[in-house]
Amino acid sequence: MDDARLQRLVIVGGGSAGWMTAAALSSMLDSRKIQITLVESEQIGTVGVGEATIPDMINFNRLLGVSEADFMKATDATFKLGIEFANWGRLGESYFHPFGEHGVDMQGVDFHQYWLYSQQNGNARPIEDYSLCAAAGKSNKFCHPAQDPRSVLSKLRYAYHFNATKYAKFLRQYAETRGVTRVEGKVETVTTVPESGHIQTLSLDNGKTLDGDFFFDCTGFRALLMRQTLGVGFEDWSHWLPCNSAQTVASEHTDVLPSYTLSTAKTAGWQWRIPTQSRTGNGHIYSTDFMSDDEAHAVLMQGLDEAPIGDARTIRFKTGCLKDFWHKNCIGIGLSSGFLEPLESTSLYLIQMGISKFISLFPSGSLQPIVVDEYNRQMRQQFDQVRDFIILHYCVTQRDDSDFWNYCRTMSIPDSLQHKMTLFREAGRVFRYEDELFSRPSWVAVMLGQNLKPKVCDPIVSALDPKQVDHSLTSMHRAMAEAAVKMPTHSSFINQYCKATG
Repeated sequence: MDDARLQRLVIVGGGSAGWMTAAALSSMLDSRKIQITLVESEQIGTVGVGEATIPDMINFNRLLGVSEADFMKATDATFKLGIEFANWGRLGESYFHPFGEHGVDMQGVDFHQYWLYSQQNGNARPIEDYSLCAAAGKSNKFCHPAQDPRSVLSKLRYAYHFNATKYAKFLRQYAETRGVTRVEGKVETVTTVPESGHIQTLSLDNGKTLDGDFFFDCTGFRALLMRQTLGVGFEDWSHWLPCNSAQTVASEHTDVLPSYTLSTAKTAGWQWRIPTQSRTGNGHIYSTDFMSDDEAHAVLMQGLDEAPIGDARTIRFKTGCLKDFWHKNCIGIGLSSGFLEPLESTSLYLIQMGISKFISLFPSGSLQPIVVDEYNRQMRQQFDQVRDFIILHYCVTQRDDSDFWNYCRTMSIPDSLQHKMTLFREAGRVFRYEDELFSRPSWVAVMLGQNLKPKVCDPIVSALDPKQVDHSLTSMHRAMAEAAVKMPTHSSFINQYCKATG
């Protein structure tokens, strides 16, 4: 039996990726037996002025045993019920991608099949009208889900918006109280073992050196360990996701506090709005092949709801991922492992997956090759599936008002995505494959929201009495609309439950 154990884990880089890794490891591992060290430099900044998440973030906080209210107070957080997409299908149109389901599945048949049948019989309501998350979000309301599955409020699902810098500080405090050692310094050189190629020693600019058995590369786009030191290749997805730049700026918060993220398609990309308790995070993601930086800056500033705070900053990126997420004795986490633009708020989710899958496959000191291969297989699957969902937003558009949208509308797409789109168009079917992040309601929301309509509805449903179907849908809509009206405003709920501390 192989009794060798990893005893020294070294995380290179802070920010959300580094401190999420440190917090998760320290919550699961005995600090008396395994030493966890994080090295970061205050000279190196972090990316982003705000962060939006998906509901899986709740599971991460539960893993840590963190109080939701305490987390939200410390990070300036607000609630998020979904994303509104404006101008993605056609100019002037918008739709809501809710976290919860649409309606209620009946007799084992997906709800959207009943909605399609009702559309054929004159129902003009969009499918989001049967979502409690959409109804509450568009009214800027919020309350916690009910535990009773018979209650309409049990249909709520939510995530968070928060200040990413404050989140890193919150996790740092959590991790350090559980034995994680933080070392200040910038890595200048990395030494590898000649025989194996494994990373052995980090030399810092302040003269310190760090040895480790296993390393986590959380150095962002630099990918100091994975790409610069170990030479791991990068798979470029720019031909499917052509945006390569972002300009970000915070702005004063609005009087009304939205309980959803806003994504507005622009001439050569899109702009986000992420409301936290004290300010709003804004960013314009665009392609420099279709728009200059000056033009992009003008678009960003024109799209602000309130006055900017500080100056905008520019971030360059390339969409894609590492060919191996785990190589030798190192794993890339966060931006060092790859980048998919935050259109569906998946950045922290992919960090979370990178950490959780490592913990679930925690290796012995020999770093068994089968374990490494399995980790790489699972992480590649996660990236591919999220990639396809993001590409969907670009390729399912009818916009022809710019060269950028003409390119996106006519570009070739991955076979895996083409299959999903064709299956939905021809038969109205959507399936969730192999632990896929985005479930059926998410795919339905985007495809229908951007006017990809099935040619037929379920034959079982189409044999039903249309009046009975209409009655059921009317009852669902009424129940959700009435529940949303009775909810407190998002702002008042925040003030009572988790008002930010300073």
